[in-house]
Amino acid sequence: MPSRSPRRDAAENRTALVDAARTVLQADPDGSIETIAAAAGLSRRAVYGHFPTREDLVDEVVTGGARRILGTMPAAAELAPLLPDVRIATIAAALWAEVADVRSLARIALHGPSVDRIASVFAPLRAAVLDACADGVRAGLFRDDVPVESLARLVEGACIAVLDEATRAGTSPADGHRMVVVSALGMAGLDWRSSLHVLETVPPRTPTVAAARASASAARPVTPEPPA
Repeated sequence: MPSRSPRRDAAENRTALVDAARTVLQADPDGSIETIAAAAGLSRRAVYGHFPTREDLVDEVVTGGARRILGTMPAAAELAPLLPDVRIATIAAALWAEVADVRSLARIALHGPSVDRIASVFAPLRAAVLDACADGVRAGLFRDDVPVESLARLVEGACIAVLDEATRAGTSPADGHRMVVVSALGMAGLDWRSSLHVLETVPPRTPTVAAARASASAARPVTPEPPA
């Protein structure tokens, strides 16, 4: 039987650490390196062989998650024919679908030391929100009392506020879907009744990242580290 490559073992162990950190931090955002190492079936020393600090490991988890989520977002071709309010609702609903089951991790990403990197990862999606806001203002559909750049950031902030409250309150995925769409549109300038009407055209989406991650993790072996 051919021997395993040390490089392959190291890559698999690094992936196991990231997967374990994702699980631990979702349950406890303050989860320790020791807890993460134990969940991965590895030693504490092994963690530092891959990540110099806990912050580096957390950054790997949240930025990797952000990139995967970005890949599930509606494409420009899907958004282009939609009215501005439906575009905003579609983006908000898609984001909520992907973070509803990983709320603690999402809050770490949006409020932790990696926030600037997360903003950079999501730059294409933020540009889509800005375009929708600009189109909505030009059409007289959205409020025009603030610069459109500020409006786009306020819409983003409304979505983040829903995530924070949904995490604190244990809001159901269905209620969170409604809250995030109505809140984003309300910040854009629609009244709540009009926002609910738009909501009817944007059904909840099925999350894709969590299902793919669970399948990959179940199939991935972990190579034990040699004893210290």
